[in-house]
Amino acid sequence: MKTSQPAEFGDEELVTLAQKGQREAFEVLVERYQTKAYRIAFDFTRDREEAKDLSQEAFLRAFIHLKSFDLRAGFYTWFYRILVNLCLDYRRRRGRVSWEPLDEKSEKADGKDGVASVVRSPDQGAMTEEFSRRIEKALAELPLKQRTAFILKNHQDLSIHDIAKVMQSAEGTVKVHIHRAVVALRQKLAEFA
Repeated sequence: MKTSQPAEFGDEELVTLAQKGQREAFEVLVERYQTKAYRIAFDFTRDREEAKDLSQEAFLRAFIHLKSFDLRAGFYTWFYRILVNLCLDYRRRRGRVSWEPLDEKSEKADGKDGVASVVRSPDQGAMTEEFSRRIEKALAELPLKQRTAFILKNHQDLSIHDIAKVMQSAEGTVKVHIHRAVVALRQKLAEFA
């Protein structure tokens, strides 16, 4: 491990090294996936601190159970299954979630902590705020499996195959969940079309 940079290794190599006790290898995996893990957790919780806690808990559980990890599955898929299960448990414990605006990603992308890069009129701002509120409400009303599949596909850009692994469902079932979520969202947001 000292002759090559750990970041140059693929997930499989890093997992093998971490299973042999090289903590630096697992740290590379954490660095590689921590941003995506946070975003998934945030999509479920809409709370920055809870998202940090859940993503850290997922990494902790992955580390604890790494010895039992079977290399036939990809680390990415295995880890995200742990994370999504934690998020689903969180949702069940909390019931309905209070939503923050979907501006979290644009804040991070702009790097300006909420300062708009385009000057908007008050009417545009009000319409954008109302649309964001309606999207949040419509997403919150989706059944949990539909919402999970929709978030993993549209917010995290996971493939149907990976979503099926994470949700432990058939690919066809995932496609049905996504389709039903899209249909429900279109119906609820029809007035904005």
